[in-house]
Order: sequence, then C-alpha cells, then structure tokens
Amino acid sequence: MDHADAAQPQDAAASTEVASDSSDAAVVCSDVVIRYGDTLAVDRLSFTAHRGEVLALLGPNGAGKTSTVEALEGYRPVTSGTMRVLGLDPGRDHNALVARIGVMLQKGGVYPMLGPAQVLHLFAAYYDDPEDPDALLDLVGLRGARRTPWRRLSGGEQQRLALALALVGKPEVLFLDEPTAGVDPEGRIVVRDIITASRDKGMCVLLTTHELAEAERVADRVVIIDHGRLLAEGTPAELASGTADGSVRFSTDPGIDTDSLAAAVAPGATVVEERPGTYRLIVAIDTPSPAAVAALTGWLAERGLALGDLRTGQSLEEAYLSITGSRAVPEPEADQPATSGRARRSRGRR
Repeated sequence: MDHADAAQPQDAAASTEVASDSSDAAVVCSDVVIRYGDTLAVDRLSFTAHRGEVLALLGPNGAGKTSTVEALEGYRPVTSGTMRVLGLDPGRDHNALVARIGVMLQKGGVYPMLGPAQVLHLFAAYYDDPEDPDALLDLVGLRGARRTPWRRLSGGEQQRLALALALVGKPEVLFLDEPTAGVDPEGRIVVRDIITASRDKGMCVLLTTHELAEAERVADRVVIIDHGRLLAEGTPAELASGTADGSVRFSTDPGIDTDSLAAAVAPGATVVEERPGTYRLIVAIDTPSPAAVAALTGWLAERGLALGDLRTGQSLEEAYLSITGSRAVPEPEADQPATSGRARRSRGRR
C-alpha cells in the first residue's frame, strides 16, 4: 500500500505558514491519526515540545512512537489531524524543513566503507553553514577512530557517529532514536552531555528510548503513549509522584523478619520482600514518611543490619510500569516500515 494515499488534503497556504506568535513551541501534534489500512497506529495524539527542552516519547513496543516521529520528520503522512515542526507542515514543507532538523537513526544510513571523518565531511557539504566536522569528531570521542570504516566500528561508536551526523547541520530540532542503545558507560555520559548542551543552546530535542533510566536523567518532560493514545505527560518527577503509593523501598540482608519490622514501623504497615534482599515497606497514607524511615532504620540498627538503596519515591521506570500496566520496560519499536526517504538522513540543500 502507498501510504501517501492515506494523507488527507490540507490547506496549502496553511501548510507553509510559519507560526506568527511568540510561542516557543517547536513541535506540535494535534489530534493526529495515522492508519495503515485497518490498523490504527496513532489515535488522536496531541502533545507539544518546546525550544530549549528535551522531550522523551515513551511507550511499549508497537505504541506508535516510530510512526509519530517519522511523520514529524516528514517521512510518513498522517491520516488526519495536524503536525507542525518549526511552524511548518512536515509533509508539504519537507524541503524547507530538512535543513532545520537533525535526525539520528538507530541503524543504517551510513556508507559502510567510509570512516567517521569522511562521512562527517561528506554530510557537512550538504549544508550552507555546517558544524566543523573535526570538532564533532572530538565532541563524540571518535578522533581515534576517524579512519576506521563504519562497518568496523563498535555498536556504540556507530551510535556516536550517528549523533554527530544529526548535529552537523546545526539543527533547531533534533530527533533521536534510541541514542544510547549499545553505547558503553563512558559513551553514555558523552551522549547525555551532548543532549543537555543542545537543549541549553535552545534546541528542541525529541527522543525515543526504551532505557528509562536514561530518559529520567536527560528529559525535561515525558510523554507516554500506548496503542497510539496519550496516557500521561509531565516531568519525570511529576509522573513519579502522581503514581506514588507512599511505599518505602530499601535493601538489606535477605530473609529478615518482615512481620516484626512492620509492627515496629506503624499499625497496619506491611513489609514485602520483592526479591532476595530487596524490600517494600507499605505504610498508612497518614503515616509521615520521615517517621516510617526513622522506625525502619532504628529496627535495622538494633539488629546490626546494613541499610542500602533507600527510596521513598518512585523512579520513572516504576511510574511507567504503573501507568501502562506493563510487566516489562518498553522494547525498541517495530512499527510499519518507513518510506525509503527516511533511510537517508535528513540533510540541508545548498
């Protein structure tokens, strides 16, 4: 099926009109629907991402993340609703948009026999005012592998090169697909720092990832979708507090007397050993957390037990699982194949 046939006609004048107000909105989805025949991939999805913001788009496998991002990049039509990136319609105004966005793909898009230096210089030639390719090599830590063919780079090195290629055109909006997948711990720090620096320069960064701990570190706001629908949005802290249940999580020796500890903390409290040595203390809603924590630490101290990993709130991963009702973190998505245009990286024109 040619998905271009699914796009509904829109006002041509409206499609090329750049937003005239002073809003800092860089990416806008409004009641977006994307269908593939009888399959509904995105169902009336609405959200906004701003300049100077990192927005993480999260959801289970098949949630519609890839379809949404590919439509925002201009490589997939929407069935209904509207999308605007920097005030432009991604589909109708694609040629005007590609010079202003950066796209990082998780796989492919690079000539396998070329080294990072050659690839970056090649891609820089597509833009009127590119970043310095050699400076980008240093930024992503690939100076030592500058001549190594892409196919011989490690997975993490390929990811860092993909990030450099997304940055070479000085984009105003940066789309990142699984930016830390396969990256070693040192590389994760590099990627994280680059994302933060891009945001601080006023760039809008929209990323998809199944690594929720990374999303919690770098994202200013999070949008969670499932079956193409918006489930929740907010800062990681807001999402965590909105699903919090007053539990206290901690670790100590396995097999402690959970009934004795619960009785020492407060009437009606319960303690569950979720995994060997990892516990969850559940207290009444009107029991102050400081009092519960004090009772917990006192009980452990009396028995000479060490206390580790004490948390009185939830992580983004725990909030995600609560919101989606999932039993596992999201996996890399396998939506419908993109049109062939997205397999080539977004690039400007001279």
